[in-house]
Amino acid sequence: MIVNTQLENKGNLFPGKIRSFEQDVDKIYFKTENGVILQVTVLRGSVIRFRYATDNNFENDFSYAISNEGARGYSKLDVEEHENHYKIITIKVIIEISKSDLRTSIYDTLGNVICNDDWGFHWEQSYEYGGNIVKMSKSAPQGECYYGLGDKAMHLNLKGKRVENWATDQYAFGKDQDPLYKSVPFYIGMYEERAYGVFFDNTFKTFFDFCNERRNVTSFWAHGGEMNYYFFYGPDMQDVITRYTDLTGKPELPPLWALGYHQCKWSYYPESKVREVTQKFRELQIPCDAIYLDIDYMDGFRCFTWNKDYFPDPKKMVSELEEDGFKTVVIIDPGIKIDDDYWVYKEALDKDYFCKRADGPYMRGKVWPGECYFPDFTNPEVRKWWSGLFKEIIDDIGVKGVWNDMNEPAVMEVPSKTFPNDVRHNYDGNFCSHRKAHNIYGTQMARATYEGVKKYSYPKRPFIITRSAYSGAQRYTSSWTGDNVASWEHLWIANIQAQRMSMSGMSFTGSDIGGFAEHPTGELYTRWIQLGVFHPFCRTHSSGDHGNQEPWTFGEEVIAVTKKYVELRYQLLPYLYTMFWEYAEYGIPMLKPLVLFDQYDLQTHYRTDEFVFGNQILVCPVQEPNSKGRRMYIPRGNWYNYWTKEYISGGMEHWVDADIDIIPMFIKEGALIPKYPVQQYVGEKTIEVLKIEAYFKLEEKEVSKVYEDAQDGYDYMKGRYCLRTFTITGKEKEVIIQQHKDGTFITEYDTIEFEFIGLPFTIREVEVDNVIVDLRSIQSSENDTILGIPKDFKEIHVIG
Repeated sequence: MIVNTQLENKGNLFPGKIRSFEQDVDKIYFKTENGVILQVTVLRGSVIRFRYATDNNFENDFSYAISNEGARGYSKLDVEEHENHYKIITIKVIIEISKSDLRTSIYDTLGNVICNDDWGFHWEQSYEYGGNIVKMSKSAPQGECYYGLGDKAMHLNLKGKRVENWATDQYAFGKDQDPLYKSVPFYIGMYEERAYGVFFDNTFKTFFDFCNERRNVTSFWAHGGEMNYYFFYGPDMQDVITRYTDLTGKPELPPLWALGYHQCKWSYYPESKVREVTQKFRELQIPCDAIYLDIDYMDGFRCFTWNKDYFPDPKKMVSELEEDGFKTVVIIDPGIKIDDDYWVYKEALDKDYFCKRADGPYMRGKVWPGECYFPDFTNPEVRKWWSGLFKEIIDDIGVKGVWNDMNEPAVMEVPSKTFPNDVRHNYDGNFCSHRKAHNIYGTQMARATYEGVKKYSYPKRPFIITRSAYSGAQRYTSSWTGDNVASWEHLWIANIQAQRMSMSGMSFTGSDIGGFAEHPTGELYTRWIQLGVFHPFCRTHSSGDHGNQEPWTFGEEVIAVTKKYVELRYQLLPYLYTMFWEYAEYGIPMLKPLVLFDQYDLQTHYRTDEFVFGNQILVCPVQEPNSKGRRMYIPRGNWYNYWTKEYISGGMEHWVDADIDIIPMFIKEGALIPKYPVQQYVGEKTIEVLKIEAYFKLEEKEVSKVYEDAQDGYDYMKGRYCLRTFTITGKEKEVIIQQHKDGTFITEYDTIEFEFIGLPFTIREVEVDNVIVDLRSIQSSENDTILGIPKDFKEIHVIG
């Protein structure tokens, strides 16, 4: 007879009263009467880790997401016991922990509430799988907003949404469809202009509810593992993101060519087609740095092989493409064809490197080659073996980059689209099922690929791109947003996704320009290329099932506009490279949604379209057909229309004319925007002059930076870089520019050519480092506001 005892209770369980407290340096332990342990770790004054165990037992403390190179340490840590709670005090936050139920409340040092538990930590015991379903709920005050969580195809502000993290192959996904390819369990909350972040480091299937079920509660939970989350306090949103990115890892600088324009299709083959496409780019003089080879370059879709009928001499082809400025990037998928005559399959089989089911058989699934086995990339031995497979492709043939696809992992013709839950993984010695390893599988594949490409590319820098990713993947790879659709809705989605990925620590992201599935009109492709050149990763890609998608497919007008914007991207490469340096050095997002750019302006909290590219260029795509312009919100401050040089005040909406050849662009007053000459590919030309557009700003100072190095290789890590920091001060009859230079790299150019925009006076005199110079010797004959100045000046006075 079954009786209704507490053992049958499958509902929520909660911590009991605290019975003991213990501190061990930066870790504080609270133990309850019913066997719950809360471990609070102070990593920094504003970065706190909360980790909960039930049954008096923590799991092995292991994470793929956390970087060992992040900043640690604090200047203050006090713990106080009060009648009803314990209080942990750092220089940035005060944490109160209830003695009765472990619920926490976090305040800033002025006593303002940042984040309060609602029910706090609770859990259900999982009879089906063992372990717990772990849950956390927090109070959500009216007006709180939420951002982040990777490439969700929904409104930038997640208030009212419920989302799921389970990396999924979602071909032709739609608006609000979830889950997608990536799992980034990090969100940013903001209330009363104070921002905080939560990173739930749990690789099981996770869920986040932002006031969807209960309008005053935000919650997150996982189908296994621990309740283990990191709390970041700002109060500035950018500080929250940089601290999260510091914790999960910052990327290396990519080779500069990786920031150029890339062309891709499923598929360019045979070799004659590849040469036809690349030659057309050079003929039309549309800059392009990379050409991609999709799965058809392989022999029967077998990874690390070549179809010799299509590509009889790949080394010769790759070399000749490189001579013309094209770097070759090839796709590598995780599925390894079951074929006794296939050397990669035989090696992995002999070494027992494939994933297995619970009862011993290998995980077998259908992908492009047919029936496949799949390497266990959570096994360090497998990663080392996999990295060695790149020797021929990279070192011998000369391929410059690798593109990892289908690594959610995707499996065809099964309802789940992926591995069954019972597949087993090594997980770096923490053996587990696919329930735990699924969300990390793609990142560990990208990691192994990165290690191989880096090894065999040395002394050059590697370039990797992945479809699936978990937090921390930015240490190894760039990414794109997956199989989108040639539709106006997807143009809106692509804009949102790139902004959200930047907010989620993964700035080096773009979309398939023009859409992967279906076929765009010329107008849609034009509007997409205008947006895509302002994404850190810039690539046209299509399935080819619905027609061609090269820029010349759509006629002369589209060719002209494409050329105009791709040339603009190449001109802005020093600006873009400086953005990437700030991201790699400090974790600063490369794209800034308006709420990140100015969180103290309530009008920005629900804006989705406008974003700031870097620190000083405002961009707003046109996202509707037949448009001759659009309304857009200009952030507070004063701005210059890039195209007309009109000076306008922000903090309000403006109508902006934008015919088919125009994307609305505005430059922040006081900005110094560096430019290179137009090149057909990175390295085509010697940079003889650095051009800088200087936008006048009255009274207040503005700081701009330009970072340069050899554009590839690792000498920059030895100090061989050039970082120019400019401070501009505008007066009614004078502009002062001061320069501070760091690094030992010597640039090719000797002259910086300043073009002054918006000057309220005519230039009558110029003083360089306290010496008045002959105006005629430095002034352009075509434009008297353009001055050529020796590059290593310390101070310029431009006088009216």
